[in-house]
Amino acid sequence: MSVRGIDILRDPSLTHSTAYTPQDRERLGLRGLLPYGYNDLSQQEERVLQNMRRKENDIEKYIFLSALQDRNETLYYHTALNNIEEVMPLIYTPTVGQACREFAQIFRRPKGFYITPSDRSQIAQILDNWPEKNVRVVVVTDGQRILGLGDLGANGMGIPIGKLALYTICAGIHPKYCLPVMFDVGTNNEELRADPLYLGYPEERLGGDTYLELMDEFVAAIREKYGNALIQFEDFLTPNAYKLLNRYRDEVLCFNDDVQGTAAVALAGVMAGAKAADVPFRDLRIMFLGAGSAATGIGDLMARALESEGLSQDEALSRLWFVDINGLVVDGRDDLQPHNMPYAHKEEQLGFLAAIRRIKPQVLIGATGAPGTFTKDVVQLMAEQNERPIIFALSNPTSRAECTAQQAYEWSQGRALFASGSPFEPVMLNDTIYKPGQGNNAYVFPGIGLGALAGKLTLLPEELFLTAAKTLADCVSEEDLRFGSLYPPLTEIRNVSRKIAANVARAGFEMGVSSLSALSDGQLEAQLDSETYVPIYD
Repeated sequence: MSVRGIDILRDPSLTHSTAYTPQDRERLGLRGLLPYGYNDLSQQEERVLQNMRRKENDIEKYIFLSALQDRNETLYYHTALNNIEEVMPLIYTPTVGQACREFAQIFRRPKGFYITPSDRSQIAQILDNWPEKNVRVVVVTDGQRILGLGDLGANGMGIPIGKLALYTICAGIHPKYCLPVMFDVGTNNEELRADPLYLGYPEERLGGDTYLELMDEFVAAIREKYGNALIQFEDFLTPNAYKLLNRYRDEVLCFNDDVQGTAAVALAGVMAGAKAADVPFRDLRIMFLGAGSAATGIGDLMARALESEGLSQDEALSRLWFVDINGLVVDGRDDLQPHNMPYAHKEEQLGFLAAIRRIKPQVLIGATGAPGTFTKDVVQLMAEQNERPIIFALSNPTSRAECTAQQAYEWSQGRALFASGSPFEPVMLNDTIYKPGQGNNAYVFPGIGLGALAGKLTLLPEELFLTAAKTLADCVSEEDLRFGSLYPPLTEIRNVSRKIAANVARAGFEMGVSSLSALSDGQLEAQLDSETYVPIYD
């Protein structure tokens, strides 16, 4: 029997709320259950925006939008897609950082799936409790390194929820295919564990082989229940980020967004920046402040990109330099992690400013989580050494950015090509408007996910992230560059995601990591059409 009456009004995936016509109300048993007046989807959207804008601060807007998602999915995604520049910062960075900090305090309604050490040997069994049986995209975090905010334990569930909303908004992947997972193995944040409102597993973090065995069970359970569902690892501490990626990448359709998604977005921005600065990409010297998973992930992909331009591996690595809390990453240091070793060059130990003077990079990329580390001296030195210095302050949320857009433009006399991880408002300087680009991973991971689904991919080789980066860079117009933006406007993100998806699907098929026996352009376009959810009432 089809859903009728009050049940259809209370089902967030089915309800049209006040958009039912008199005929619909008669047919579905809704007479008397709704006000007399009729509002179509656009009128409902206007009501949402008016109510949202009345909220006094961004966290209240986040809570309001989350509640809308709980009661009317179509209206939520319709409103977000039509007003993406206003809504995306509210449902993801930067507001999601505060939402994760306060996740237990603002908890309203359960969302997502939780796994704890208590579920050992039963993960496949309890996955049967998830209502959707055709899950195709999974985002999982263990909450240990949420943005630049550290160990937030189970409060980190806000990240998978937000990322999967972006899969739907930015690429059109249907929300019923999406599963947010909190791999809750405890927290070393004593303040959280002592909070009586904290909802997570109230023990110190699980580690070592026990941690890996539980993750193995989870990954095996996903494959058992959902076949070749895409698994996205999100906001894991650097050692675990690499450990898990290397453990599963050759066996499972998976990727780490902090390592590979960030890398693709940053690479695309640098490629666009090189074009604006009129410097061949292969001739760039690139310096990173920060040497964690995000920074070295960018470096790894940039090395591949430089090799694709004709450089040898050694030549490519020689263009990439890293500075961490102890200074320049150089050969002979005894405190480096394995992922840092390829970038440990034969050079004397130098501090940050001295390293810039010596290496003379054209590109400076911040991935530190430490606000204000791109000081006036740093930006001015970059501007002294380069006509158009390329400066990326990628740390999230906005409060953690290495410098602001205003600072980058002012300190470089408007010559910097600037991008950030979280959004900044346009800057007026000397009668010129600069529109800073946001190097948000949302430009890449939704398109990669859509491409994986449409192309029936079985693995995501590193080359596909290079494909995504080149596609994104090609989407940056001359007009975008004239305004100082190294990324296309967010209003174009569905078109961008579609182009990335098509190129990733084609490249994956050509590499032999697709289960399809054939993939023509016509088949691919039809498959992308069938995979794309449009948030309108049926």
